[in-house]
Amino acid sequence: MKISIGSDHAGFELKEILAEYLRQRGAEVVDCGTHSKESVDYPDFAQAVARDVAAGTADFGVLVCWTGVGISIAASKVPGVRAVNCYNAEMAALARQHNNANVIAFGQKFIAPDDAKAWLDIFLKTEFEGGRHERRVTKLESGCSLNPIRSE
Repeated sequence: MKISIGSDHAGFELKEILAEYLRQRGAEVVDCGTHSKESVDYPDFAQAVARDVAAGTADFGVLVCWTGVGISIAASKVPGVRAVNCYNAEMAALARQHNNANVIAFGQKFIAPDDAKAWLDIFLKTEFEGGRHERRVTKLESGCSLNPIRSE
């Protein structure tokens, strides 16, 4: 499995921990940076990871910033990417089962490294359920323009 990983300066420490954790489990890790605690802009690293996933050069993406919010928003701007900001095990599973999420984001300020590792494992091992969820993911991919609720 090939994983693209990135963070800003505020998520650097957790990114380093998760990258090593993934390598120890046999994953090929592409580190898109940042490579220090020097202040940087999270959208740059979110976009690099998201482009890897969207292009199919990585199976999944992992992102870390201070809260996980900004970096997940930035990643989701790339067509084909469904990034989730994860705060517990159930979210990690449901993001894969129901949304076919392909990028997981963590907030270093709020998540202990051991929790992030456990939730990352769940995310990577959980399969997309398809079925009724397939229709919804298709709408996400098309910009939510299929069968709008409101007509004008």
